[in-house]
Order: sequence, then structure tokens, then C-alpha cells
Amino acid sequence: MGSRVRVWLNRTYAENVFFMDQLRSNPQLRPVEIHATHGDPDSPVLAAADTAAMEPEGLSPAAYVEYALDQCARHSIDVFVPVLHQAAIVAHRAEFAALGTALLAPPSEAVAVFLDKATAYQAVQAVGVPVPPWWRVRTEEELVAAVETLEAEGHKACFKPAAGAGGVGFRVITRSPFSLAHLNGFPSPYVPLDLVVEAVRAADEPVDWLVMPLLGQPEVSVDCLTAPDGRVRMAVGRTKNGRRRGFTLHPSFIEPARLLAEAFGLHYLTNIQFRMLGDDPVLMDVNTRPAGGLHQLSQCGINAPWAAVQLALGEEPGEMVPPLLGQDYTVLAGPRPVRPVSLPHQRTDAPASTLPAVPAPAPATEAAPASEPAPSHASKASNATTAAIAPA
Repeated sequence: MGSRVRVWLNRTYAENVFFMDQLRSNPQLRPVEIHATHGDPDSPVLAAADTAAMEPEGLSPAAYVEYALDQCARHSIDVFVPVLHQAAIVAHRAEFAALGTALLAPPSEAVAVFLDKATAYQAVQAVGVPVPPWWRVRTEEELVAAVETLEAEGHKACFKPAAGAGGVGFRVITRSPFSLAHLNGFPSPYVPLDLVVEAVRAADEPVDWLVMPLLGQPEVSVDCLTAPDGRVRMAVGRTKNGRRRGFTLHPSFIEPARLLAEAFGLHYLTNIQFRMLGDDPVLMDVNTRPAGGLHQLSQCGINAPWAAVQLALGEEPGEMVPPLLGQDYTVLAGPRPVRPVSLPHQRTDAPASTLPAVPAPAPATEAAPASEPAPSHASKASNATTAAIAPA
């Protein structure tokens, strides 16, 4: 058993409670203490942490960097996993290193490439990774022209913000007029073209969207772990086809993911997503952060969060090859605790509140009601446990 490791997760998604669980259950039995901060007092990451604090609201990226440096100094953070304001934080890596804090995030040059999806697509095409046809649109005329081109080629058009994450703003274009069909059942990503055109025309400023064909399943999210020496230590694909999930090491997904991770210096944990354009996989997105569904790799015998922390500490986890791929599985919703009382908002000059650890409940045994997945390029893992299902 080695010395204690202090890890900080700043404002992040709820699924990172599983990231925290895996750090604590590391195979070396090394003690890990986790500090978490968030803007939502009911985020489960606050309840799951050893110490927690509410983040100040309204900070600029530069002011947030100062806040983050103060947190690392105050809490003796060994490894910081930044999600909020990642780009601003990694630009100050040397200042964090001077405090003894390693940033579990790629270099600033790599993060900058993938902040904008159009810039990213151009960059990855240059190294030989296929991308779908796409148009950057800012006006109604550009939008209509892109949609008509795609439809003439037999595709269904969709759009998403040129900068964004988590599937926010993703919509699929339909020619069907707005009717009760759009109001029945669950909300749908499908929007009539005439309503989109009207909204763009009435907007106070231009939109900044990418228009592209609606890509097919399966979706394959390749979780990569790349060392600062540029060599990939792990690349495992998580397949998603409706409710069915599984794992793959197929070279049509793994090889381009490795190429991108090495070519752009995507150090530590990143997630590279592919979907199908006809029979061929094409790049959908690159996330320069751990994926929300990263914990699912434990189904095939890998603890990726701990291996990443080892790399950040200058230790060598070795090649992370899954000992098994296992059978297919599905994702089930399950409860996680939250704090019984909301935390007060933290002043930047005040120490963080210290919260006792809250044990996680046993995994849920009752499945959530089944529903058909929406046709989306986004792939967000739920705050969930996994359950095996028989192969098709």
C-alpha cells in the first residue's frame, strides 16, 4: 500500500461518481481521498467525495484558474481532473505543477484543436481519418442549401453546435409539418425545417452550426489512455446499438482512434466517437476528457481511472489490454445519494466545507422502463449500473 493520493474533480457530470468508486477500489489498495466541487448542491459527486465545496458562480475562465490554483494549494491536490474550463486550466499547467498538482488532461494545443468541431474535422482529415460530409452554417440560406444537398444524396440531415458537448443542441431535420405527431409521446429531436429556418431568420445573431448526415449505428466510443510520452496504453471501444452495449477491439475503430491520440497528443483519458456512414465508420466527435461511460470498462476487467492517475503521478501502469470482452449488456438506472442539506456557496477566500463520505447504495435490481432511444449523434451514459443480456 502506497502513500495517500488526493484527487480533485471540479464541476463535472453525475456519472463521475463511478470514476470516484474506481479510484477507491484500485488494485494497489492505495488510499485515495477525493475532493469535489460543483455548482449544483444536489450533484451526487459532492455526496460521494471525502471533501466538497460549492463553486463560486460567474467566474471568468481566468478567474476560475485562480480559484483552481487556490483549491489545489489549500487541499494539497496531487491530481486534478478538470472538466469545467478545461482549456483555460491546461494553459497554466506549469503553475499547477509548481504546487505539486498534476493535471489529468491533454496539453493546451490538443484541447484547442477539439474545442471547435469544424476545426477538428479539418485537422483529423489531414491525418487520414475519415469524417462525414459537413457544412458550417450561420444563415438560413446556408442551412437550406446544406440540407437540400444532403437530401439530394439520400441522407437525412441533422445539425449541432460547432462548439458544444454532451449532445446539447443536436436536432434532426424533417420535412413533415408541425403537428400533433410532434407532441405525442416523449420529446423528439426531430424538428421541421420551416420552423428551424424561421427561428434562424428571427435570431438576433447568426447561428454557428454544423449540418451533416444523420449517421447510423452502431456507435463506437473508443476510450483511450495515452501517456505523456505519446504512446497509447489503452484503446477499447464501447459499442452502442439501441439498448445493446458491448465492447470491441476491431481495428476499423481502434486504429484511427490510436492514430488521433498519438498525432494530436491526446494525453491521459480521452474519448473518440465513431458512427457509420453507410458501411464505413467515420469520426463523430473527440472528447478531451474522460467519458461518462468510462466505468463500463470494468465489465471487461479494466480500471482506467486508476491507470490514468498512475500516469499523472509518473508511475507506469503498463499496457491496458482487456483480459475479456464479456457478453453484451444494457444500462439500468440506479439511485445515488445526495447531501441532505444544500451546501452554502463558497467564498473564494474561505476554506471549503469538509463533508463525510457517504457510502454508495447497493446496485438497483429493478430495471427502468424500456424506451426507444432517440436518433442522436450524442451518446451520454446515464447515472447507471450495467447488467448483462444474452447475445442476439
